[in-house]
Amino acid sequence: MSDQESSTSASQTEGEVEDELEEEGSKDEKLSHTAAPSLSEFSSTLRAVIRIKQKYQVLKKRRIEMNQALGGAEFLTGAPARTSPKIFTFDGAAPLSAVPQKKKKRRKRRVLFPNRARHRASPKQEHSRAKYCLYLLFFIVFLQVYNAIENLDDHVLKYDLDGLEKTLRREVFGQQGAVEGLLSHLKDYLSTYVHNKPLVVSLHGASGVGKSHLGRLLAGHFRSVVGEPLVLQYYVLHHCPQEADALHCARNLSTLISQVVKRAEEEEKIPLFIFDEVEHMHEEILDTLWQLVATKQSNEYLNAIYLFLSNLGQEHITKHMLHNSSTSMTMTGSSRHSNLIKELTPILRNNMEKLHPLWTEATILPLGLLEKDHVMECFLEEMTREGFYPDHTNIERLAGEIEYYHTVGGHKYSKTGCKQVVAKVNLL
Repeated sequence: MSDQESSTSASQTEGEVEDELEEEGSKDEKLSHTAAPSLSEFSSTLRAVIRIKQKYQVLKKRRIEMNQALGGAEFLTGAPARTSPKIFTFDGAAPLSAVPQKKKKRRKRRVLFPNRARHRASPKQEHSRAKYCLYLLFFIVFLQVYNAIENLDDHVLKYDLDGLEKTLRREVFGQQGAVEGLLSHLKDYLSTYVHNKPLVVSLHGASGVGKSHLGRLLAGHFRSVVGEPLVLQYYVLHHCPQEADALHCARNLSTLISQVVKRAEEEEKIPLFIFDEVEHMHEEILDTLWQLVATKQSNEYLNAIYLFLSNLGQEHITKHMLHNSSTSMTMTGSSRHSNLIKELTPILRNNMEKLHPLWTEATILPLGLLEKDHVMECFLEEMTREGFYPDHTNIERLAGEIEYYHTVGGHKYSKTGCKQVVAKVNLL
């Protein structure tokens, strides 16, 4: 038998087998339908699985018989063996234990609590050692802050501001508001040694209200705490009386201030510059001082205190106090002076900034008029200092010789303040 004939016969045989398989499958389906009443308790899915399994077993059996028949015919006729297609079965499958499986990551267990049940204690976890480092860092920061606060207190104590406050309250009469404001600025500025600008304070008031006396007290106190070379008192009418010498005086003043601030920087102290009679100061000197306090200088120029004393704006202060005495009659002394500073400061600032830009850098503090009681306190202080017996009748007589404004709102203000007190005591 030739190869062509064997192939045709094999194809015919396969066709017959397929027909038989189809017939067998239809028979199996009929059998399954006949057996269906016995399996009625199962679901439709289970019945479909059973039919597929039965069909698969029949097809498998038929194919084995067909392969055996085709193999025997080829062996007899000498035809090349036909390789049958491989059919997947579960017979030779490797056990599941032999197949390497990936390890599943183990999820952390979470404790879930019911909404209305009591919470159970979570399992104890190990604490990280990093928290001890954090505690150590907090402790170090606390020590640094505490040390900085202690240093600030030590810096303030070095200038003895408590002693200065007692001195000013005891020897400056009728200016409680200005004294409190000045001490507040000094405490804030002297609490540290590093600043971004110098402290500039300008005191304004009429003649005899205690401006020069306040400047002398400040100069004496700072000489005792920082030393004589770091305190400069500049009287314009004494150091530079002639206007023709204004440019030369300005250069000398700039050189003198540079020497003082450099020495203060070496000693780590803050110097004090007091300028009295500023109303007579020439334009060239004002420009030099403005450059020193306004421009960005080196560090030693920033650590300095400038105090300006003048009677500029005294007409505004006098007018305001005389017109508002009746409204402030019910106020105490401290509240009346505080109210005076709040109301007069913007008025004085507007007028002073028009005169020269130096006052744009200054803190303005007005000094009010002195009443008759303040003048009597000045007489008592001066007579005690000169060794006279402080007779109240004599003091009241001397105070009555001073010229006053008309009584307004129960207040009797002196026109010259305490300026004539020293001269009258010397006549005793």
